[in-house]
Amino acid sequence: MLDRALDIAAQVAATDLSVLVTGETGVGKEFIPKIIHSNSVRKHGNYFAVNCGAIPEGTIDSELFGHRKGSFTGAHEDRMGYFEVADGGTLFLDEVAELPLSTQVRLLRALETGEFIRVGSSEVQKTDVRVIAATNVNLSHAIKTGKFREDLYYRLNTVPITVPALRERSGDIHLLFRKFAADFAEKYKMPVIRLTDDARNLLEHYRWPGNVRQLKNVAEQLSVLEQTRQVTAETLQRYLPPDSPLHLPVVYGAEKSGGDDILSERDILYKILFQLRSEMDDMKKKLESLEQHRPLPVPGQGTMLTHSAGNHTGEEEVTEGEILPLEVVEESPDLSLDSLEKELIIKVLQKNKGHRKSTAKELGIAERTLYRKIKEYGIE
Repeated sequence: MLDRALDIAAQVAATDLSVLVTGETGVGKEFIPKIIHSNSVRKHGNYFAVNCGAIPEGTIDSELFGHRKGSFTGAHEDRMGYFEVADGGTLFLDEVAELPLSTQVRLLRALETGEFIRVGSSEVQKTDVRVIAATNVNLSHAIKTGKFREDLYYRLNTVPITVPALRERSGDIHLLFRKFAADFAEKYKMPVIRLTDDARNLLEHYRWPGNVRQLKNVAEQLSVLEQTRQVTAETLQRYLPPDSPLHLPVVYGAEKSGGDDILSERDILYKILFQLRSEMDDMKKKLESLEQHRPLPVPGQGTMLTHSAGNHTGEEEVTEGEILPLEVVEESPDLSLDSLEKELIIKVLQKNKGHRKSTAKELGIAERTLYRKIKEYGIE
């Protein structure tokens, strides 16, 4: 599957078609645009990679399209955006699904007409930029939920390229590990680490939820921390987090005590709630929509339903077609999703010494989403 992705990238490089690269986090999607650019007629032009999820919503338009002096607070001078400075070259928009809807409209115009307008200006400018986008988000679902424009999706998805997960190309795992091990041996001026047969077998059968990025991290940790250059399966296992749906990272140097185990279980619970929060919000919206469109009762038509609550049993008439309201269980203040989510954010911020980019990455959310939640919860 990877060979297929590389073949498509090589074939499409000679054209100016828009490309949409999809795949899980950490599979190496960022290398596809570089391959396309370096094999295209634009290879002597500028190449810019923009992480759309790392730019605050209030400044993303300015970053992409530029602004005029005085167009907003802090705009002390005219500034060119990426579409202007990348003229004649290639622009890679990573995490494109994180773009706000207003910016998506501007992007669609730039793609279709090659025209854009700086923030605070009325002058239309032209640009000749080849756009390659990437995302790990299911854009079809994002379109259904109103978070991504369908017309922009079809404009970006002229040529789709899917980069497979590392677990789907097990033959590459050991080759990549050897490459990373050799690189880190040279970087840190030490002998190359090597795997025993049982360690290699473990390496190739592990699921690698973090894909190539996780594999590279493990190779670096082994290179730096292990005194013995021959790594066994038992040693390697310590660097691989349990292959669970959460894919929580291993914490090295932690004492194996009962208290630590309790904290670990609580952290897992927090992360489950954190990841399910957005799904619950979507479900709530759907239920509200169903309530708004519930059918009206038909006079004279009814049926008897028996229900029980505790020791009480009774009968009541329910009109046919009527939707009974769901019982709402009040959240305990100490166990509310808001308080758990806030506590988890604070804990990960403290762990990363306030570094928000690292915190957002560990929580598995966009940096802009983290900024919004910090403001929402009033976290210092």
